[in-house]
Amino acid sequence: MHKQNQKALFGIIVTIAMMIVGLIYTSYSRPSSHHKVFGVTYMTMNNPFYEIINNELEKVIDQNGDRLITLDPALDVIKQNEQIHFFINQNVDGIFVNPIDYKQIQPALLAAKKAHIPIIVVDAPIKNKELVNCTIVSDNYNAGVQCANDMMNTMSSAKIVLLKHSSAKSAKDRIDGFLDTIQSHPQYQIVDEGECEGQLELAMPLMQKIIKKHRDIDVVMALNDPSALGALAALENNGMKNVKVYGVDGTPDVKSLIRQTPMVAGTVAQSPISFGYTAALKMYDLLAHKTVDSNIIVPVTLITKKNIDDFDETGWQ
Repeated sequence: MHKQNQKALFGIIVTIAMMIVGLIYTSYSRPSSHHKVFGVTYMTMNNPFYEIINNELEKVIDQNGDRLITLDPALDVIKQNEQIHFFINQNVDGIFVNPIDYKQIQPALLAAKKAHIPIIVVDAPIKNKELVNCTIVSDNYNAGVQCANDMMNTMSSAKIVLLKHSSAKSAKDRIDGFLDTIQSHPQYQIVDEGECEGQLELAMPLMQKIIKKHRDIDVVMALNDPSALGALAALENNGMKNVKVYGVDGTPDVKSLIRQTPMVAGTVAQSPISFGYTAALKMYDLLAHKTVDSNIIVPVTLITKKNIDDFDETGWQ
């Protein structure tokens, strides 16, 4: 074949290839007029709680023939803000957010609001709720209250360790509820506390350090179940089997341990299934211009040995 003809043919092939790539990019990166695209960014996907929420979101969205883009910032606030800006640039139809930091996330949410993209916050509220259309959270403050009340009903006094994640409003509210409840009872003393971001792999070494300073601990109040499991592992490794541990989530692992060991005093059951399902339905309501409550609080229940038979130990609520 003549060289000029070869060049012409090659040019045509390259042009066609570029057109195909462009069409594929457009179809996958931008919502079409017939199908909606949503974005969700969680604190971390290194927590089965968020996997359950995501599964429920996907179920509803898939049933509607739409698509969900799920991103994991891995507890990096800057990365989560970048992910929200990515969703804005992709012109998604709606954004779901599980904020890492209830203050630092606000500029990114403001940008989404200015772009007229509906936003639903799940599990952990932000400081300025006016920036979002709907916030769906557990009664986190009451979760801490319930743990404190159970402790005071079963123990006449206690030396307590707090495992915290103060930048997450939901976790902060749980600890605040606990502290406010014991505030006027001096026989319940906080002897140490630390930040673990709700991660088992951070809670365990943190608890090891605390144990070196305090061998007379009676109770650990953990912001969630993964950190409670980290504390439990550290306590068992040090032979401290008389310490009572409280968590929040109602994970299958901790519910099973309530039966197996007296060290697990209880866990406050949240409902990630309800979170995901409700969030998806409310997003479609927003897109249909229906009235949606700006703040939805999901009740919580403390699970202990007294009522463990009322719950499925193998699954989530």
